[in-house]
Amino acid sequence: MIRTRFAPSPNGPLHLGHAYAALVAHDLARARNGEFLLRIEDIDGERSRAEFVEEFFLDLAWLGLNWDSETRFQSRRLASYAEAGERLKAMDLLYPCRCTRAEIAAAATQMGPDGPVYPGTCRHREVDPEGAAWRLDVTRALDMTGPLEWIDERAGPQRATPEIFGDVVLLRKDLPASYHLAATLDDAADGITLVTRGMDLFPASHVHRLLQALLGLPVPVWHHHPLLVEPDGRKLAKRRGSPSLGDRRRAGEDGKAIVAALRQARFPAGISLSSGVDLSA
Repeated sequence: MIRTRFAPSPNGPLHLGHAYAALVAHDLARARNGEFLLRIEDIDGERSRAEFVEEFFLDLAWLGLNWDSETRFQSRRLASYAEAGERLKAMDLLYPCRCTRAEIAAAATQMGPDGPVYPGTCRHREVDPEGAAWRLDVTRALDMTGPLEWIDERAGPQRATPEIFGDVVLLRKDLPASYHLAATLDDAADGITLVTRGMDLFPASHVHRLLQALLGLPVPVWHHHPLLVEPDGRKLAKRRGSPSLGDRRRAGEDGKAIVAALRQARFPAGISLSSGVDLSA
């Protein structure tokens, strides 16, 4: 049975981009007689706020997007992240790092999906692990797994190339886990068979496929959908003040009418659909 999920972070209100992401996951599940789950990714320290979670519930109900089963919360899964980290350490695949972003930017020789690629500065030197971040030795990990593939419903078969990120951080010094580790573990724990998310996260799936192989997790199919973007081509974002669903709801707009428009690719003035990233990158 197909199972999808919508997994927002409660560090700000939802906007139309979130509505579109939730709609894609919801409609794919419903069209295939599957399940649509809601997961709250609430491990972002003080930025995660309970009042936003309550708003999410109201927003989704207003849109007419009902989820199955109980809501999942990342904050209740911290032990699983720590356990996975210890397993990877025991496999000699993680190493501590204290490099700052400025130091990485100064030493990097190439750019990746998230910016300057970490040059491996701490990989072969003694670093005090207390309070340090822990990075995945991607080259060593790929030597262990061999070539990996994954499938996106829209883009077709893919060869996993996690090396485009360099040695990614899996255990952060300020949070329980990175997005890469937490999302991969959560999707496995929730039995997600179809991972839906925006095209801006397409490259991240290369890392997630590697983690699945290392940790013996099931491999889902992915579905990376286009993004709603502003007139200047940038995706909608909380930090730029894109109109929130809550504001629209309180102003008396019809949430179900908004969903109907999104299904028909009719967007508010100035908003359009974009693929988001170059698949060939």
